[in-house]
Amino acid sequence: RHVQAGLTRESFIWAFTATDTANWHPLTWISLMLDFELYGLNPAGHHLTSVFFHLANTLLLFLLLKLMTGAFWRSALVAALFALHPLHVESVAWVAERKDVLSTLFWMLTLWAYLGYVQRPGVRRYLLILLLFALGLMAKPMLVTLPCVLLLLDYWPLKRIKIGQSASGLPAASQPSTIAEKPGGQAFRLLLEKTPLFVLAAVSSFVTFIVQKSGGAVGALEVYPIKIRVANALVSYVKYIVKMIWPQNLAVFYPHPGQGLPMWQAAAAGLLLLLISIAVIRAGRRQPYLAVGWLWYLGTLVPVIGLVQVGAQAMADRYTYIPLIGLFIMAAWSVPELMKKWHHRRAALVVSAALVLLALMTCARLQLSHWKNSI
Repeated sequence: RHVQAGLTRESFIWAFTATDTANWHPLTWISLMLDFELYGLNPAGHHLTSVFFHLANTLLLFLLLKLMTGAFWRSALVAALFALHPLHVESVAWVAERKDVLSTLFWMLTLWAYLGYVQRPGVRRYLLILLLFALGLMAKPMLVTLPCVLLLLDYWPLKRIKIGQSASGLPAASQPSTIAEKPGGQAFRLLLEKTPLFVLAAVSSFVTFIVQKSGGAVGALEVYPIKIRVANALVSYVKYIVKMIWPQNLAVFYPHPGQGLPMWQAAAAGLLLLLISIAVIRAGRRQPYLAVGWLWYLGTLVPVIGLVQVGAQAMADRYTYIPLIGLFIMAAWSVPELMKKWHHRRAALVVSAALVLLALMTCARLQLSHWKNSI
């Protein structure tokens, strides 16, 4: 009823004090109130707003990657994969999942502000980073991993941390690093630089846990023991990758298997993740985008991977909205490198990229057809 009252003084205060749906996301509530002011209960307008946010996120992702790397077509491919992948349908088509597209907008704007700060450091620019990050957390607390992603970007493509990686033929940010030469000193200073961001993330995590626990959304250890949570997390990491490559059997709800999850699946998933991690880290000096993309994927999923079990789901398509960007970066940068010696490399890349995007468009359209009503 507060959302349907529109943006009033009472509803504005409620947005910042309410713990409805076992979440604290005042900015998301305000966004939905503004939609009600504009469109009433006409669903078309609410959907249009979510599509607008998704489009803005796509364009910002492209521009950010282009500015940081100088690679136009690779950045465009990452943005296109982000825009069209059927795993992202849920975040956009489900109006009540507005927090995904809205928080990601502030994620992208925070990265934009950070890039400006790296090129021209200053207090005002840093305060802008803090403000945008805080707004993002008030849209969805999943953004708590953003400071870690900034550290990854410091390694590649910004190259503020240099651990002997060879140039990959792609330009880094034009502004040279003023950090001390030793990698250990660089890492410590950059970590210290992000301390206020980590503090904000910690406060948001604490508030979110308290709200979700009081709302009864946090699963008890008796129902989901630590062993089961870790096992489900390992399997989910691999399942998300499989669904990214072959998006079939998508659902609005994936029931948590609980004690029924076979331990051999968790062991196999854990081994696979370990082998991939070792491979990408070993290739990190020559191909830093692999390590950055992989750690982006692993890290940004941590808040929703189920170590703190919230709800009765094992996984959810909407949780991949930001994490898959890391895997898209790995694909967009590594495939052209693998095909470097092909005679018809350019034609092969164009045709294969077009076919992949066409397939994703088709799958996304089929997935959209399920989002008709509450059933």
